[in-house]
Amino acid sequence: MNDFFDNRRILNLIWKRKFHFVIVGLVAVALSAVFSGPKFIKPKYKSTARIYPTNIWVLSNESETEQMLEVVNSRDIKLKMFDVFQLDKVYKINPEDPHYLTYMLDIYNTNVKAGKTEYETAEIQVLDCDPQRASDMCDSIIYFYNKKVEEMQRIKNKEMVDISKKWLDRKYNELDSLMLVLDTLKNNYGILDFKTQTPELTRGYMNALAAGRGSASDTKKIEELYSNFEKEGTKARWVESRMENLEMVIDSLTAQYELYYNEYEKEITYCHVVEYPVPADKKSYPVRWLIVAFTTISAVFFSLLVFLLLDYRKKQ
Repeated sequence: MNDFFDNRRILNLIWKRKFHFVIVGLVAVALSAVFSGPKFIKPKYKSTARIYPTNIWVLSNESETEQMLEVVNSRDIKLKMFDVFQLDKVYKINPEDPHYLTYMLDIYNTNVKAGKTEYETAEIQVLDCDPQRASDMCDSIIYFYNKKVEEMQRIKNKEMVDISKKWLDRKYNELDSLMLVLDTLKNNYGILDFKTQTPELTRGYMNALAAGRGSASDTKKIEELYSNFEKEGTKARWVESRMENLEMVIDSLTAQYELYYNEYEKEITYCHVVEYPVPADKKSYPVRWLIVAFTTISAVFFSLLVFLLLDYRKKQ
């Protein structure tokens, strides 16, 4: 067996069997050319789109493009593509098959690719037997991507709208309660504005006592009001101060609520389309010359092994 792969022996065999190799090669070329034709292998056309992310939040350690690819490659979008383009009929998979989803995802992932380019754009490639459908699928992936991100953003913004609205309602209820207390102080004790009334009341009371003027009833009213301020003044001042703080908090919460509500209501896209998909005018699969070349080389190599084995046995 030591001389089975002897170079001289192999070269002599090739020269001796050169016509056989030529015949094998020609037959391989003819057969591979026939069986790689459209009657046996349906040609596929490739449609390509390139998109760049925009208006999305940066999450974890992923880049914006990587986040985009996570969404583009999500199962939700794949299932929508199955339904919209009736890919079960295109891929000839029975929906009643217990392994339907596995088969569909496997074929889809073979024909639809999404990856990142060196310039941080996301490239979507779709292979299909129909060039128009390949282009439409590529375009639909972009559409579904925008809708999916919009849905995700809306859910998050809706949470923030609800939270800010809840806090805003709570602060308004608290403000209403303080206003009721202030109304009670006004009606029962005559305290309208503690901060501005106190200096005037004190000044008037002191002047009345010093001058000794005024009727007894007026003096009594001033004394009664002054006594009310002594009893309820601290409470009135606290209520007024609390209301001022609440109004500032309400203004801040209102601004936040309006911001989140505007974010929730707006409709925008979440990518820039750098390269729009178009129907291909030339097939991308199969590459017939590559099939022919590989088949021919394989056939000639296999025939060489067969001839070497026959020649070795003959010599034995």
